[in-house]
Amino acid sequence: QVQLVESGGGLVQAGGSLRLSCAASGRTFSSRGMGWFRQAPGKEREFVAGIAWSGASTIYADSAKGRFTISRDDAKNTVYLQMNNLKPEDTARYYCAATNTVFAGPKSEYVYWGQGTQVTVSS
Repeated sequence: QVQLVESGGGLVQAGGSLRLSCAASGRTFSSRGMGWFRQAPGKEREFVAGIAWSGASTIYADSAKGRFTISRDDAKNTVYLQMNNLKPEDTARYYCAATNTVFAGPKSEYVYWGQGTQVTVSS
């Protein structure tokens, strides 16, 4: 069993930055792929970024490329999402999730989810 707790969301002006954190419990964190997703009101949840178990492989949605960076610290059982140059369209609730495999991409099976953290970007 893995429990995930997100933090770091908030209100920021367009062009600003936030760093989201996802703290995981459980001894299997380091062997799992981890992903970040987001869901805006009235929209479907969408994949934002994923990172493999070793951290050597990452993947991003087109909307995140060049602005967001996913990383992980296995010693702290934490995955991060650094978000720069934020835009109003980035406003959403952001969720981290864990797979049952070593990889994490938009088509991976995510079996554990956090409760999310709200990000609001004002124009």
